[in-house]
Amino acid sequence: MNLKQIFNTTQPIIGVVHLLPLPTSARWSGSLSAIIDRAEQEAVALVSGGVDGIIVENFFDAPFPKSRVDPAVVSAMTTVVSQLMELVSIPIGINVLRNDSLSAMAIASCTGAAFIRVNVLSGVMATDQGTIEGCAYELLRYRRELGSHVKIMADVLVKHAHPLSSSDLTTAVKETIERGLADAAIISGVATGSPPSLADLQLAKAAAGDIPIIIGSGASFDNISGLMQFADGVIVSSSLKRQGKIANSIDPIRVSQFVETIRQDIASRSVQRAIDAMKIHR
Repeated sequence: MNLKQIFNTTQPIIGVVHLLPLPTSARWSGSLSAIIDRAEQEAVALVSGGVDGIIVENFFDAPFPKSRVDPAVVSAMTTVVSQLMELVSIPIGINVLRNDSLSAMAIASCTGAAFIRVNVLSGVMATDQGTIEGCAYELLRYRRELGSHVKIMADVLVKHAHPLSSSDLTTAVKETIERGLADAAIISGVATGSPPSLADLQLAKAAAGDIPIIIGSGASFDNISGLMQFADGVIVSSSLKRQGKIANSIDPIRVSQFVETIRQDIASRSVQRAIDAMKIHR
């Protein structure tokens, strides 16, 4: 997966639009227009703050089904994403929770979205939704059937879950990429808002070869400089919300501050590499 071709940068910052509860979910309010309005406001806040991409997900639909969501959820997400595609010019991705990869692929393929996030592409995970098995076999064939070029970003040992197959991170990364055919691997902490360890990122990066490693949770103003040493991009949500609280809306000021922190760090590391290269050649 060539990140620059999709995001116009080799180290993308991907913000998340958490949709308000969708039709048939436990907290559905009855107003799709309110969901669209909130999604548009958050997408604009993310773009104005300088992110390189957006993931749209049905985060507030909890509790989630472990596999297929209701058709009304697919219809609502398609409607919202279509609206956002008209509103912003940066790449959009889809995550249908908990693990409805086929619906995500269908929405992305029909709306022109660039990528999807899949929580369990390979392996077996014990979750609060029950046991979730990898879906690589069905998903890769479905993508081919659709004639789609949508990229697959897959979590490795996804958060809020425990592996029932291999718990070795190196093995899990290799299997996700080499057997699950993921286009990028996502490494997270144990839960939403929890960052991966530097050791885990290093292991994942070594195992992934040329496949991008994306930070999937817990990135903040305090830790992002360290985390990005061993990652090719970051998915960020909680840190960009007002007061840093997941239930709140996106704060465009926090977005711009977060983006600036990463940009400055990347620039500093580039300068340092240039200085080191000059020393070697002397």
